[in-house]
Amino acid sequence: MGYRIAVVGATGNVGREMLNILEEREFPVDEIVALASRRSLGTEVSFGDRTLKCKDLATFDFSGIDICLMSAGGEVSREWSPKIAKQGAIVIDNSSVWRMDPDVPLVVPEVNADAVAGYTKKGIIANPNCSTAQLVVALKPLHDAATITRVVVSTYQSVSGAGKDAMDELWNQTKGIYVNQAPEPGTGKFPKQIAFNVIPHIDVFMEDGFTKEEWKMVAETKKILDPKIKLTATAVRVPVFVGHSEAVNIEFEKPISAEEARDILREAPGILVVDKREPGGYVTPVECVGDFATFVSRIRVDPTVDNGLAMWIVSDNLRKGAALNAVQIAESLANRGLLKKAA
Repeated sequence: MGYRIAVVGATGNVGREMLNILEEREFPVDEIVALASRRSLGTEVSFGDRTLKCKDLATFDFSGIDICLMSAGGEVSREWSPKIAKQGAIVIDNSSVWRMDPDVPLVVPEVNADAVAGYTKKGIIANPNCSTAQLVVALKPLHDAATITRVVVSTYQSVSGAGKDAMDELWNQTKGIYVNQAPEPGTGKFPKQIAFNVIPHIDVFMEDGFTKEEWKMVAETKKILDPKIKLTATAVRVPVFVGHSEAVNIEFEKPISAEEARDILREAPGILVVDKREPGGYVTPVECVGDFATFVSRIRVDPTVDNGLAMWIVSDNLRKGAALNAVQIAESLANRGLLKKAA
């Protein structure tokens, strides 16, 4: 006997990936329900060899559900996550709405799995930003070994992080350029041309000049890993369909060599080190697609600071950054006996 699972936003990129990963990891499911807005009622999605027809979120009774994986955007989550939790389901939410709520645990299982026990305050567990998730997976074992004091990160984020419409925009602009059809920047998801270009702007600008995406990385890393860590980020959208990359410079309180860091990361959960100092001896976004791991490459000493390292981190943002992390949170709940309805 297993659990009763609902996936809200099942027709989206992340919702479909959640269904795939639940099946791939053989999460014990007795019953699974795909939910979406009324306009997607009846839309078919896959769960293993089964086909599920989407039901209407607005009319669904959650009283028999153990876990609700929520991936329907901030507005939907703000309205529905508390309602669903009141009906007895534990909500694992992928939006940014609940991440900084002090009564909602923000969890990356490789980093702070024990924090899932805090779900009892509101019945909600938050999933971090996709770029934060892969970053803290790599930082955690190094922080344990030598205490991180400061991080500088530049992200190279794929368009899938902005949803299916963003992926379509990259595809259509790329095709259009090949037939001499000029893109029309600002008419879709992006303010500038994304095909054959990079855009140093993700989410809205804040008063201090940083974007909200950059602020999320700072605030979420502090909440998940250590509030004492100083972090600054530049978030960039790149013309890649799936897979986020990060160039990261790290300062430590204690000395740590590149060789020591490489050995530590090789033993760390959720990480694969691919770091040969030769052409192709590193991982790129294309190679990480469909994989559960966070890949670390280009590990080297940063000679500009005391106790500094630089590295390259790549992960499938639809998997580790979103869907996989949510399923791992569900697994953490199950492993700790926190799912009361399990048989």
